[in-house]
Amino acid sequence: MASTQGIRIAIDRGGTFTDAWARLPGRDRELVLKVLSQSPDEYDDAPTECIRQILEIATNTQIPRGTSLDLTPVEFIRMGTTVATNALLERKGERCALVITKGFRDILEIGNQARPHIFDLSVRRMSKLYDRVVEVDERVTIEGFAEDPEPKPIDVDSEPCLTTGLAGEAVRIIKAPDYDKVRADLKVLWEEGYRSLAIAMMHSYTFQDHELGIAKVAREIGFRVAVSSDLQKMAKIVPRSQSAVADAYLSPITDEYLENFRKGFKGQLQDSHASKLFLNQSDGGLTAFDNFTGLRGVLSGPAGGVIGLSKTCYDEKDATPVLGFDMGGTSTDVARYAGSLEHIFESTIAEVTIQTPQLDINTVAAGGGSILAWENGLFKVGPGSAGANPGPACYGRGGPLTVTDANFFLGRIIPDFFPRPLDLDIVKKKFSEITESINNTKEGGTKFTEEEVAMGFLLIANTTMTRPIRTLSEGRGFETAAHNLGCFGGAGGQHAVAVARDLGIRHVVIPRYSSILSAYGMALADVVVENQEPETLTFSSTAVPKLQARFERLSAKGSQGLYAQGFIDDQIRHEYFLNMRYQGSDTALMIQHPGDLALFNKAFVDRHHQEFGFTQPREIIVDDVRVRSVGKGADLKLSSPFEEFRRLQTSPPVTPTKPDSVRRVYFEGQGWTDTSLYFLDDVPRGARVKGPAMIVDKTQTVVIDPSSAAFVLPEHLFLEILDVNKPEISTDSVDPVQLSIFGHRFMSVAEQMGQTMQKTSISVNIKERLDFSCAVFSADGGLVANAPHIPGHLGSMSYAIAYQAKLYGPGELKPGDVLLSNHPCAGGTHLPDLTVTTPVFDDEKNPTKILFFVANRGHHADIGGIQPGSMPPHSTELWQEGVAVETFKIVNEGQFDEEGLHRILVDIPGSYPGCSGTRTLRDNIADLKAAIAANNRGIQLISALVKDYTWPVIQFYMQAIQDNAAQSVRQLLKVFSKRFEGQDLQAEDFLDDGTPLCLSINIDSETGDAVFDFEGTGHEHFGNLNCPPAVMFSGIMYCLRSMISTDIPLNQGCLAPIKLKLPADSILSPSLKAATVGSNVETSQRIVDLIFKAFQACAASQGTCNNLTFGYGGTDPVTGKVTKGFGYYETIAGGSGAGADWEGESGVHTHVTNTRISDPEIFERRYPVILHEFSIRHGSGGLGMNRGGDGCVRDIEFRMPMQVSILSERRVIAPYGMAGGDEGKRGLNLWIRRDAEDGTTRTISLGGKATTMMNAGDRIVVLSPGGGGYGPNPDKKVKKEVIGAFKIGEKFANAQLLARTNGSVAQRNATATEG
Repeated sequence: MASTQGIRIAIDRGGTFTDAWARLPGRDRELVLKVLSQSPDEYDDAPTECIRQILEIATNTQIPRGTSLDLTPVEFIRMGTTVATNALLERKGERCALVITKGFRDILEIGNQARPHIFDLSVRRMSKLYDRVVEVDERVTIEGFAEDPEPKPIDVDSEPCLTTGLAGEAVRIIKAPDYDKVRADLKVLWEEGYRSLAIAMMHSYTFQDHELGIAKVAREIGFRVAVSSDLQKMAKIVPRSQSAVADAYLSPITDEYLENFRKGFKGQLQDSHASKLFLNQSDGGLTAFDNFTGLRGVLSGPAGGVIGLSKTCYDEKDATPVLGFDMGGTSTDVARYAGSLEHIFESTIAEVTIQTPQLDINTVAAGGGSILAWENGLFKVGPGSAGANPGPACYGRGGPLTVTDANFFLGRIIPDFFPRPLDLDIVKKKFSEITESINNTKEGGTKFTEEEVAMGFLLIANTTMTRPIRTLSEGRGFETAAHNLGCFGGAGGQHAVAVARDLGIRHVVIPRYSSILSAYGMALADVVVENQEPETLTFSSTAVPKLQARFERLSAKGSQGLYAQGFIDDQIRHEYFLNMRYQGSDTALMIQHPGDLALFNKAFVDRHHQEFGFTQPREIIVDDVRVRSVGKGADLKLSSPFEEFRRLQTSPPVTPTKPDSVRRVYFEGQGWTDTSLYFLDDVPRGARVKGPAMIVDKTQTVVIDPSSAAFVLPEHLFLEILDVNKPEISTDSVDPVQLSIFGHRFMSVAEQMGQTMQKTSISVNIKERLDFSCAVFSADGGLVANAPHIPGHLGSMSYAIAYQAKLYGPGELKPGDVLLSNHPCAGGTHLPDLTVTTPVFDDEKNPTKILFFVANRGHHADIGGIQPGSMPPHSTELWQEGVAVETFKIVNEGQFDEEGLHRILVDIPGSYPGCSGTRTLRDNIADLKAAIAANNRGIQLISALVKDYTWPVIQFYMQAIQDNAAQSVRQLLKVFSKRFEGQDLQAEDFLDDGTPLCLSINIDSETGDAVFDFEGTGHEHFGNLNCPPAVMFSGIMYCLRSMISTDIPLNQGCLAPIKLKLPADSILSPSLKAATVGSNVETSQRIVDLIFKAFQACAASQGTCNNLTFGYGGTDPVTGKVTKGFGYYETIAGGSGAGADWEGESGVHTHVTNTRISDPEIFERRYPVILHEFSIRHGSGGLGMNRGGDGCVRDIEFRMPMQVSILSERRVIAPYGMAGGDEGKRGLNLWIRRDAEDGTTRTISLGGKATTMMNAGDRIVVLSPGGGGYGPNPDKKVKKEVIGAFKIGEKFANAQLLARTNGSVAQRNATATEG
């Protein structure tokens, strides 16, 4: 791109402020502006106003507002905008419609079927982006299936309906669209006023013909069209169609904005100046404004910040990776840069999951406006925010206490430099009030001062912000302390030193333009054209030529895109990537070209080992080929802060400068301290400023504590943390601040364990459905911290760990041992949930005691038994459900016992009559290794905590966090006792077979203890709904947590106030041989409904998980022959129950489960099935003042013979309504059976629990239950009295006369007696 030096402008239009940077020819100093993004009384558009002011200064000419601006002296304008982001967050996009394959009209409403917040009974979800759906009767599917244990070549020439897709896989065309019908349907939309369409057809990532044909018809009518496969050619219909909808929803808004923006310039950018305007995209690359789309601009501002970070805070010679820390008003963004930009291709923003290249940026809801609160004995920061209005308390508009107020109160904000007047008196008053409240309720220890409380909140804020940083580094196998911290954003400088110290980082780099780094990053960014195509091949030497040809073709396509934007070959370079994964895994890693194409496999293996700690003996699959074509950006000379710092250390010291003034600032461990205040522009370059100090400029304040120093470099502040040792913590009494901090740290460990397990596992159940949980336990098995994806795992796992802790005597467990268990006698629930437990010792070489345990529990798709999937609906004995393990050392002193595991998973379950061993041994082993890796991650993280704080401190706060939870639950139960005073907390319900479930709750109003008495519940079940006691505790903990609005730590303490009374030999206290596979998927759902019914909290939800399993293979019980096969398991969403002030949600998982469901395209790629429909079962929710949510319809056709099983409830007993609301509709399971001989079909009701062999062409249709309604339905008609009813004694004859004539002895005796 040939250019002459002109005015260079970069602008970031944010939510509150618009930042601008400019370089003017012939001037040394660059120009920085900051204006309000909205100021309608002064100007129409903030970026235009910035450009006007810059041109005024550059030309030294007054330019009145409203004048068309002349861009002749401008070299370029680079801009990021939140227009798309705000439209998405506020749901203010263009009215649009979705055109999608028949059967999937509700697929975006259902999504992955998980609810956003597991303890929110109302299941609030943000509104959809589209208003109307048109279904197109077309269909293609993938011919082969990935789980085929013995795949055979497919000859696409053998049938006219077979073809080869873009990804190289065979595609079967089942039905082509009727384009005349499509045209007629789209014309109806046009007449209804729609002008923007999203088009998404099943499998269009690899077969575009139908989608492109429909798009052609739509464009001929005049629609603006977003085509899913044009936007991103990646499998998964849900995020790809959601991306198309987002583009159809947002692009008209960004187009309208840019149209208005253009009108502010002479020629309206339709002349030679058009090539000067570039927009920043979410991937950090610039594009010409006429190529910009709403979808690719959602994260355009934060992406500019990461580009700025990479260009200003990373030193290629030193190569120390940098962690970006961007703290704003409502949230904090974190990112990592280690020499190349790290992209992700799927993310969820405002509950919209989209597929588009974007920089890997993690956001946490903690910023300057985050609200401070004291709840349940803990300091809380966020996630709520004061926003701009009313804003923090110091704004004087009635706002709450926030992080900004704490900084202001402690002297860390200079009011003279704040953009608005601040009210210190109201802040002092509010801190006095909250301090009094804390001192009145906290137990033991000395009383807090107001300053200690404010400092405590800042410490919690810092801990909250470091959590995503740890996830981004430690969670991916990188030591956090081995990074530098790059700090930017308006509020970052006040926290940078403290955050770095908390992370063990010694150096913080703050660029000169840190407060406008997003805008400055855009000035430094490159123009980028992305091209990506799907691929399906195994990486090998024979695949290299094909991949090289694909790279060359995509490179040529990228070059053409850059030529069109004014670049020439010398300014273009290409970056090559392969999206790679292990066979059977869905964790794909985007691997950059290692220099030699043949070494891609080594690069993948090395990266996988780095992130997850192990490798797999499996083939490596290439999913996508990607080329990022880059047009070189502006040539701006930047100095390296590390080179400048090294030069400074060898140069004579600069004469210290005097501070402008001295302020009183409060520091942890120091109290109020005289602190030097410096103006950055007045400090000479090369000067060293020793803390305590504050360095300020027009846009930010940097706080330097007494144990740190700042070096003023030409373009940076370079902060050195002189002391990274953690302060000593007393164990004499519980400090609420430290309790809150350790609560965060323990949860962070559990979360990172979960991240490792999800990414390294192979099976759909763990990787996609997230049917697992990870946790940390004390030495006695008490739960310390749990990161539950599944509420049904809450509390129940601790009984398994406690059992193992008691089972082994002193010295029987050794370092390097890992235990496997699942038996109900050992704290298990149902057998497919395998628990992996690792003890951690005080000394690995000379152990004397166990300090703690780490463990996880995950659902395995098959563990043997009488049915593929190990969820037999008619099992009556435990051994029929697969292997039952009391304990097994899966790793013995560091050695993985694969031979023993084969005996456990294959030989033992296969030895029972009619049973097979596991049908998925390879996946079982891979998932168990992932579970072991997750535990190892937890051990590393807890060990680091012990190193920082000592074991006595960790042990003390492990117990303290449990005690806090117990106290919180007791307080909650006391509230319930008062609320329900004088009322009987009782409930009764029935399982579908008539087994009664009874509950009476008695709460002690003085102590807060509660007895949950299930007396009257039915006997042990002749089936598999028997429920081990561990499951009961999970249900109770979930219900209690769901009925309060504040967070409480979810650990062993929650169960301390709870006493269970279970009748002996009942379905809730079954014998050890009883079948239990339905316990924590069916019975537990009914128990939760029972508890909510007793508390009168809400109507019943669907009350079932709708467990569907299918598969084939295993050991033939007659011949003993072993057939390779697979087992698949899924649970299906339904309707949630309504409450007093909410309506039930449709198509969502409820209560004890929150498992996701496989994307339809992934489902069909993996298994020999066709998903004909997955939709909302409209009208199935109970009516009432508030309506219950609707269930789902899921219609699956099998393409080969398979054993199919359904295990479900609420097919007989409907979900109850509450307070006069109607019950929800019962579920229904149908077998659409095709006769192979005459082609006829029969529709057969399977009942709630069934298993059968289905043939190719057979279908199962599951209609899941709706939720109950709440309150009387105002539209319900009152039934009229029946006229002419038959009544004994009033019709036909006199009863006494009949008795005499008939000679009834009984009647004569009765008559005589009456006489």
